[in-house]
Amino acid sequence: MGTASTGYPFGTAVHSYGNSAVLSRKLEFSRFNFPFPAELSRINLNSGSVFHFSSKSSVCKIHSLPDIDNIFWDKVPTPLLDVIDNPIHLKNLSLKELKQLAEEIRSELASFLSNVPASHKASLAVVELTVALHHVFHAPVDKILWDAGEETYAHKILTGRRPLMSTLHKKNGISGSTSRLESEFDPFGAAHGCNSVSAGLGMAVARDIKGKRERIVTVINNLSTMTGQIYEAMSNVGYLDSNMIVILNDSRHSLHPKLDDGSKTSVSALSSTLSRLQSSKSFRKFREAAKGVTKRIGKGMHELAAKVDQYARGMMGPSGSTLFEELGLYYIGPVDGHNIEDLICVLQEVASLDSMGPVLVHVITEENYSEGYPRVAGRKLDGLYNIDPLLYGIDSRTYGDCFAEALVVEAEKDKSIVTVHAGMQMEPSIQLFRERFPDKFFDVGMAEQHAVTFAAGLSCGGLKPFCVIPSAFLQRAYDQVVHDVDQQRIPVRFVITSAGLVGSDGPAQCGAFDITYMSCLPNMIVMAPSDENELVHMVATAACIDDQPVCFRYPRGSIVTTNNLALEGVPIEIGKGRVLAEGKDIALLGYGAMVQNCLNARALLSKFGVEVTVADARFCKPLDIALLRQLCDNHAFLITVEEGSVGGFGSHVAQFIALDGRLDGRVKWRPIVLPDNYIEQASPQQQLSLAGLTGNHIAATALSLLGRPREALLMMC
Repeated sequence: MGTASTGYPFGTAVHSYGNSAVLSRKLEFSRFNFPFPAELSRINLNSGSVFHFSSKSSVCKIHSLPDIDNIFWDKVPTPLLDVIDNPIHLKNLSLKELKQLAEEIRSELASFLSNVPASHKASLAVVELTVALHHVFHAPVDKILWDAGEETYAHKILTGRRPLMSTLHKKNGISGSTSRLESEFDPFGAAHGCNSVSAGLGMAVARDIKGKRERIVTVINNLSTMTGQIYEAMSNVGYLDSNMIVILNDSRHSLHPKLDDGSKTSVSALSSTLSRLQSSKSFRKFREAAKGVTKRIGKGMHELAAKVDQYARGMMGPSGSTLFEELGLYYIGPVDGHNIEDLICVLQEVASLDSMGPVLVHVITEENYSEGYPRVAGRKLDGLYNIDPLLYGIDSRTYGDCFAEALVVEAEKDKSIVTVHAGMQMEPSIQLFRERFPDKFFDVGMAEQHAVTFAAGLSCGGLKPFCVIPSAFLQRAYDQVVHDVDQQRIPVRFVITSAGLVGSDGPAQCGAFDITYMSCLPNMIVMAPSDENELVHMVATAACIDDQPVCFRYPRGSIVTTNNLALEGVPIEIGKGRVLAEGKDIALLGYGAMVQNCLNARALLSKFGVEVTVADARFCKPLDIALLRQLCDNHAFLITVEEGSVGGFGSHVAQFIALDGRLDGRVKWRPIVLPDNYIEQASPQQQLSLAGLTGNHIAATALSLLGRPREALLMMC
């Protein structure tokens, strides 16, 4: 495949491949007058074999694979996309070519997304929007921020990472979200949701203070609009009145299934025309001029004109559009998110406006939109929840399945049990409770803070709420956990899902900290099951506790065994652990899922003649003091193992045995926890190995503690 290199102004060079027709358009790039030559001159736009990026704290390189055609086998031809190495190459494409490019991107996404452990629909829905954004704006000088990682795949393809898309979510591959360390085209990290407007406003204010002119664009979605931070940010945007563009990608989702089939915001020829009118420079200048005139006439006239303007805006926009106006954002929309012509027209008008304050562009997209790309035979492209095939077998049962079934059993017996769910997306297994008890299931979306206090209110009203929130998202609601639940000793039952390492979702959704931040609360009971039967029993235990809050965690992934599953839970004595196997040489005290790895380590150590006791702590708070004293009395060596950060279970054990004087004598204690760094995306086994939490690592620690370092090294080979 031949290459051509052409010089561009501002000291940049672009390497192009193939297709001379499009190449000729690339060569016309010099006709574009960028308003930021000083900024653009320092950006490396080369698209050779190495994609460069840098930050103040680190410099890194992602090496592309040698030949793009060897990566995407059995795919639909993509002649336009094959010569797009950088967003600059979109500038001179015709409308027809931009539409073709969108179709090719959608086809490419469809060809590999079925093998990617993430939501598929969202990335397919925003293809035209992504193309329009990069055609109109000048990234990376202009800052384009995304709220949701799963919407950024087309953005990654257009910003030099197409050859690396096959590494998405894999070890040493590209991230499933935007990453400042990955690309200069990613000005802020996305994946956790609801942060883009706050971050974008900060960038806009910094721009204004420094006297720069780059444009700030943030893309939010329906899930984002369920969070409090979005409205806090929008309110501040309106108050500061900084120039920035917020794009609401409305895929018309609702938390209530019955509403999904009801009336929805529609895009018609009239609304399209009105959107173009609203975004036009003349209309907005007329509106601003009218405000100025009424201010000079007098206060009463100004207030009257403001009311007329508000009602007129409400008539032009769909239901709810005045909310954004009241927050201080100029509303434009709705715009058809799959009509590139309309998108470009509106975005160009908005981009051309200076000193006109914040704007919200309401874009309607369809996640099932399929025009322009072929269906991939035998592949399902409508994932609801991030399913990692390395964590979940095709037909395997998960911890989530066991939890949902156990909760249904308890709810059948106790009519006061209800469920509150919060987070980005719902595990499919939780649907079981929703289907069985639709009036007792409350999904509040990404409003975790509200979920916690709402659950506290339900409890005060005499119900038994189980508040189901992934570990990484419960962090958002920690203030509410402390003040609205624990301080008031309200019996809310926290079900912490996706605890510990989460494979391909990497650090963004890793549940590393919940043991630490929940176990330091004075009134909280903290427990974790070592297998699926223990999980069933802990559901029953939580249902019985009615005088203080309680939490339990379980990991993603398949259950330990499908044999002898408990059909009904039996409440566990609070603060009571258990011994699973006995030995005289060393004691392994595991917490949660790590008990299974302790059992694996015991089997490995038996080959070296080491006899091991394995105990299941069950509770981090309150600790089983009798069990700890027993282990210290009968063993000279104690190792605690947990899939959590420093400051969790091991720290509580150390606090007790130190105060109990157990560390003053012959007992030697070693903790095994997650390392003090973020574990990047990889397969679950790779992540455990990186974290030093496999059975081999535990066995090696034991051998080292026993004074057998050479055998410990052999264990790690």
